[in-house]
Amino acid sequence: MNGRDLVRAVKAVSVVGAVQGMRVMRASWRRRRADAAESARRGRERARVPGSVVVAEPGPGGGVVRFERSRLRIMVTVSGAVFWGWDDAGPTPSYGVLGSGPEADPRAVLEPDKDGGWRVVSERATVAVSREGGVRVCTPGGVLVRRDLPPRWWEPERGGAARWAQRSEFPADARFFGLGGRTAGPRLRDGTYRLWNAGPGGALGPGDASSSVTMPVLMVVADAGTHLVFHDTTWDGSVALRQGVEGAGSGHDRPGACELRMEGGPLRCWVVVGTPTRVLQTWTRLTGAAVVPPSWALGHHHRLQGAGDASDVRRVVDGFNARSLPLDAVHVDGDGPGSGHAFPDGPEGPASVPQLAAELLGDGVRLVSGVDAAVRVASGDPVFEGGRAIDAFVRDAAGRLVRVGAGADEAAYPDFTAPGVRKWWGGLYEERLARGYSGFWHDLDASASSWSGAPPWPRSARHALEGPGGDHREAHNVYALCMARAAYEALAELQPHERPFVTSGAGWVGMQRYGGAWAGEMAPGWPGLRASLSVVVGLGLCGVPYAGPDLGGVGPGASVELAVRRFQLGAYLPLFRTRSGAGAGDKEPSAFREPSAFGGEADDGYGTEGLRDHARVALNERRRLLPYLMTLAYLARRTGAPYVRPLWWAAPEDRALRDCEDAFLLGDCLLVAPVLEPGVVHRTVRLPRGRWYDTVSEAVFEGPGSVTVDAPLSRIPVLARAGAVVPVRGEGGGVAWEVWAPEPGRTGGGLTVLEVGDGPAEPGMVRVRARWHEGRVVVEEEGEPGGRAARFPVRVRGLQASRTGRGAHM
Repeated sequence: MNGRDLVRAVKAVSVVGAVQGMRVMRASWRRRRADAAESARRGRERARVPGSVVVAEPGPGGGVVRFERSRLRIMVTVSGAVFWGWDDAGPTPSYGVLGSGPEADPRAVLEPDKDGGWRVVSERATVAVSREGGVRVCTPGGVLVRRDLPPRWWEPERGGAARWAQRSEFPADARFFGLGGRTAGPRLRDGTYRLWNAGPGGALGPGDASSSVTMPVLMVVADAGTHLVFHDTTWDGSVALRQGVEGAGSGHDRPGACELRMEGGPLRCWVVVGTPTRVLQTWTRLTGAAVVPPSWALGHHHRLQGAGDASDVRRVVDGFNARSLPLDAVHVDGDGPGSGHAFPDGPEGPASVPQLAAELLGDGVRLVSGVDAAVRVASGDPVFEGGRAIDAFVRDAAGRLVRVGAGADEAAYPDFTAPGVRKWWGGLYEERLARGYSGFWHDLDASASSWSGAPPWPRSARHALEGPGGDHREAHNVYALCMARAAYEALAELQPHERPFVTSGAGWVGMQRYGGAWAGEMAPGWPGLRASLSVVVGLGLCGVPYAGPDLGGVGPGASVELAVRRFQLGAYLPLFRTRSGAGAGDKEPSAFREPSAFGGEADDGYGTEGLRDHARVALNERRRLLPYLMTLAYLARRTGAPYVRPLWWAAPEDRALRDCEDAFLLGDCLLVAPVLEPGVVHRTVRLPRGRWYDTVSEAVFEGPGSVTVDAPLSRIPVLARAGAVVPVRGEGGGVAWEVWAPEPGRTGGGLTVLEVGDGPAEPGMVRVRARWHEGRVVVEEEGEPGGRAARFPVRVRGLQASRTGRGAHM
């Protein structure tokens, strides 16, 4: 037992008592003993480097460079992505890469380079390999974007997986983003980041290094260009980042550095060079397009944490309706999909669910079920018995069932890396659909269980890994990904006319193919609000556009002001999910009162201004923007562009925007500047180039530069780009176009998806143009000679400011 296990055992004693705590301690001891026995076989290790180049063999899209002690395979794909793998590692099999991998570009060839090296020249990048095994990636113009030093391996003399390390260097001005959903961001500072999905161990804040969605995906933005690198291995590892320093005067630059250390797996990586838009588009082709959530899933979700029975759900929904607070879905906690414990402590039990779901659907509210990966070990339980009959559960190296927890809370976990197990598990969702559930959110899927304070699994636990087999070190990070795949494929088959709704608490590269990510519970104070934004931006840059955290209500550590600011931020995030219940801040919006009623901390000096009214404004704005969010969802699927984008998205060369982390772009049209600190009624916003309008006052501002805008408690600053055409929900519930006047002499435009319901069919998309003509703004659809008159109602805003040409610029 190590220190972490001891802490877990002490916590278990305080929560479940001494007897259960002793069981946890014994389980920890058994796990450590099993892992020690397995790791003892590793023995001594032998270090290895590639050596000198021997010969090169050209092939499709590149070729193979042979060194004295290794081989390097290089390939450029037709989409422009660059792949290289050491020791003959190929692009597939891979959990991250879609299907059998992309096609090689026949125009790219391996040719001799200077000093005995070799290179591959392609349309988007040049890859040069030195005679010692270093790899340089340059733009087509020859500007260096990254340099990888020769790798090192440490191989056990008795056989087994080799550890390896790869060090890379970047331009001194480079900034780092990504690595999954990190709370310490969006821009990643100097430090070490672990690549191991963490289980639910409490609320996360900006100082936490752990994450439940880790990815070996790094986006690097520099003056030389933007590129994304993906080291395709699922094993445990870490990334150490160090930002570069530019020399003053004639001084030398210190390059930025990254050192990746992995405990095993193939040393292979993908690099994509280009603009952020092109990089994410190529990344989407490589790893798969994001699923589009059903239209209702872009609305407001509310999680009832620890709901007692159906009456609790009815009470909350009735409260929302009575106070005209928009609500689209209620999430309830649950156990395994077939165990019938959506309301485990309630007297009404699962029999009440169909009636409840029908009642809620009549009010336009969907019921979403939580699904835990853990299955209670109990004779007679249909899920456990069904899994045991097909040997579905994870076993240790000795063939024993891996049991997590102890006593009545002892649980087993299915091995989702086995296709047959995924098929069996997916069939269990049919029972939940029959009871009226419209979607599912996954919990306890990081395979690092907090079930009754239990320690994580032994690393020697065995997994199928699609057939070859392996241990938990290789399977851990993709466990939740495979669980999401099981659910998505089953739901697509069970309900072929509806788009599935699945969100996961953990995941890996490619999870966007099966659903979104709920980013867990953030710290209750203001730091948690900043962490919420960081996680969503980071996941979007890694190809997961539909994501969002749990936003608590008013409770311990959460003042009225903070609760309002949470709603205002959440209204512009892709997944907008609030929560209430035990430990969540036991106040859903329908229960909000006047701030003065809270007293003390909750009053915040805002007098009797209605908190519920502020929440209503944020919720109504979310509903008004639903057509725009649906358009962004389809754009994310087709182009890879996330809904939420960093300010530097369209101008990565702007160094000031690279360092701006307290605002974001929602698509191309809107700039959202949330309030992330207490007591703020005005805030500074960094603007990208162009003209921007305050969406409330219609005040005009000119970028690039910084401006000060109003941020009263009633709203957060939201700015619209001049010329933007934003599809919104009109007064009658249909689509309308909100057009922001272009700058004089310029044109604007936008896209609008023609929604076809919640089915899988791809809808049409209309491109709209806005231009000045004889002193007025004309809005017309593109694609026909002379344009076509707008099919939706049009409201033009910002006319007065555009005619006067006056704007603030600081």
